[in-house]
Amino acid sequence: MADDLPGLDLDRLGAFLDKEAPGLVAGPLSGTVIPGGRSNLTYDVTDGTTHLIVRRPPLGHVLATAHDMSREHTVIKALAPTDVPVPEVHALCQDTEVIGAPFYVMAKVEGRAIRRATELEELGAARTADIAGRLVDTLADLHAVDPDTVGLEAFGRAEGYLERQVRRWTTQAEASKSRELAGYAELRDYLATHVPAHSDAAIVHGDFRLDNVLVDTSPGGDDRITAVLDWEMATLGDPLSDIALSIVYQEMGRTAGAGTVSDATQAPGYPTVDEVLERYSARSGRDVSSMGFHLALGFYKLAIITEGIHFRYTQGQTVGEGFDRMGEVTEPLIALGLQAARR
Repeated sequence: MADDLPGLDLDRLGAFLDKEAPGLVAGPLSGTVIPGGRSNLTYDVTDGTTHLIVRRPPLGHVLATAHDMSREHTVIKALAPTDVPVPEVHALCQDTEVIGAPFYVMAKVEGRAIRRATELEELGAARTADIAGRLVDTLADLHAVDPDTVGLEAFGRAEGYLERQVRRWTTQAEASKSRELAGYAELRDYLATHVPAHSDAAIVHGDFRLDNVLVDTSPGGDDRITAVLDWEMATLGDPLSDIALSIVYQEMGRTAGAGTVSDATQAPGYPTVDEVLERYSARSGRDVSSMGFHLALGFYKLAIITEGIHFRYTQGQTVGEGFDRMGEVTEPLIALGLQAARR
């Protein structure tokens, strides 16, 4: 019998692949949990020759509307013919009898998920600037994809997106609430009453940051982005929310979340927030002069995500390193959201 991983029965997975993707793997499977994810679980599974990536929802407490494997599978498959780099998807399983939850299987893409400033420091300031620029360009390229041309016209409703985001994240906050949080009610109420009257529409990733992409930093490589990962929050919506959340992660690495999330954006050579916005605006043609609401929403979302992780950790329902400190980040993120709101 294969050695099972938390949340993944390898024998059952092997039987499923034999039926749904015959010839993809052969023989007993082994695998490891890929570290770094804070929500859905990601596994590297191999038969000794071929490596595959398996994604499934977290163990235990799962919020309604979150962790939808079919949505991740749909958007990755749809983007395959575009300029946005994504892995090849092999199979989707929505039968919870197989491993206990829906999951999908995709090819393993070579590349490096960069999480720490020390990793970029090894490459030097010039390469760091180039990688960061490619990251911004990739996001702008995603936002340039016409949903209709790739079959994603029904992937979401762009109209009313920001209002629904505020409502959705507030609902998730209440579902994971286990303690009082300073500033939470004030930020919640600001967002509910300051939704912009108009917003643009595009395919949005929903969690776009450096450690959610793979970069080819191998000897002889060109530092290109080989894959964009973690599409669980993707939908049709306001693209400024994507670039705002990327900036929120950049600020979190510098202040509120230092030591708990990626600090790669603090490496020498990494562009400033203003430089990121200028490059995104030049590539996308979008006006980024008024970002207060979008930044406040980004900090709010991230605060709710970290609080959800804290909740699952206290319930013993999550797997991985670094979860014990995530609850310390929630209130500082709320405070940064309020600062953005008061700009």
